[in-house]
Amino acid sequence: MVVRRLDKSEHMATRSLWEEVFSEDTKAFLDYYYYIKTRENQIYVVEEDGRLCSMLQLNPYRVRIGEKEFPSDYIIAVATRKPYRSRGFMGALLRTSLENMYERRLPFTFLMPAAEAIYRPYDFRYIYSQDTGEIPRRQASQGRISEETSPGICHNVVESDARLWEAEELSEFFREHFAPSWQVCTVRDADYYQTMILEQSSQKGGVRLLREDGRLRGVYAYAAESGLEIREPLYLEGFGKEFCRSVRELAGTLAPDSQEAIPVYACPLEFAAKKKPLIMARIVYLPALLEAMETKESDTVECSFAVIDPVLRKNSRVWKVTSRPGESQVHICETEDSEGVIPIADLTEVLFGRAGLPDIRERDGVILSDHLERELDKIIKLDHVWLNEVV
Repeated sequence: MVVRRLDKSEHMATRSLWEEVFSEDTKAFLDYYYYIKTRENQIYVVEEDGRLCSMLQLNPYRVRIGEKEFPSDYIIAVATRKPYRSRGFMGALLRTSLENMYERRLPFTFLMPAAEAIYRPYDFRYIYSQDTGEIPRRQASQGRISEETSPGICHNVVESDARLWEAEELSEFFREHFAPSWQVCTVRDADYYQTMILEQSSQKGGVRLLREDGRLRGVYAYAAESGLEIREPLYLEGFGKEFCRSVRELAGTLAPDSQEAIPVYACPLEFAAKKKPLIMARIVYLPALLEAMETKESDTVECSFAVIDPVLRKNSRVWKVTSRPGESQVHICETEDSEGVIPIADLTEVLFGRAGLPDIRERDGVILSDHLERELDKIIKLDHVWLNEVV
C-alpha cells in the first residue's frame, strides 16, 4: 500500500474512480468539478498492485470564525474501489491528510458524512444542523409555508439568473445583511459566488436574483436535475411572499407536474419544518481554534487542561487558557499543571456548543474540576454555524 498526494497534473486520473463509486453524479457535474474544483484542491490516494484504489479530496475554503478568517479544508470524495474495501485505506488517507492540515495550522476541517459512524472513530463530531422545509407547488392556506404565514408581499420585483460578473454584488449582499448572524461560515467573496453560479449551472440550475427598483432584495440557488430543489434562500424582511412566488413560477417551468412540493435546504426559520444534522468537523490545530474564540470583556479566564488526541498527537498536551481584563481575546500556551482532561472529540462538541460542560462530565476519559468548568464556561461557544457547502 502506497499513500501519497497527487500532483495537480495527475488529478484527472481520479475521475474514473469517482464515476465508479458515485455513479449518481452526472457528466455535466463532473465536467464542472474536474475543471474548476480540482485546479486548487488536494487529492490523496492509495495505490496498490499498480492501481489507484482509494482517494480522498480536500477542497480549500476560507472560513470566518468570529471576526477572523482562516483557511480550512472540506473533505469530499472519500472513495475506495469495491475489491479493496475494509483494508484500512480510508483511515490511512484521513490520518495522512489530517497531519498535512496540522502542519498548515488549520483550525478545523469539515465534511458532510455519508454515515456518522464512519467518521466518529477519527474524532469528527456534528457542529451544524441544517433547517429544511418545503414550498407547496400551489398556494395553500395550511402548512409551514403559506401566504398567511409568509411575510408581506412586495411589488415591482424583477427576476434573473446571476451572471458571473454579478458575484461581487452577491458577496456584498451577504456581508451586509446576513454575515453578522453567524459566528462560523465560509467566506462569501466574489470567487465563492462565481463558483456557486457555475456549480448550480452544472446541475441544470442557477442562482436566482430578486430585485426591486434595481436593488438586490433576495437570492437563492436552485437545481433541477431531478425535480426542483432550492438551497440557501436569503432575502430581506418582507420578501417572503416574493420568494415563494418565484419558486412556484420556477417549478412551473422546470419541475414535473408530479412534484407536489419543492424542498428548500438551509431555509429561513419561519419556513423550517425540521432540522437535520449535516456537517461534521474535527479540530486540527487546536491553538488556532482556541485563539479565534472570545470571552466577554468583563470576564477574565485562567485555567489549564490536558487534551487527548489519538490521531493528531501533537494536540495531546497540557494547555493553559487565559484572557486579560478588558479584552475579549483568548490566549493559549503550553504548561505543566493540569486541572483536568478533555478528549479532543468532547472538546469539539463543547467549543461548538453541541454539548455543555456538565453534559460531558461523566464521559469516558473526561476529568473536570469545578474551577476548570467555571473558567471554560466563560468562553463564548461557536454555536451559530452556517456551513452548507456541497463540494
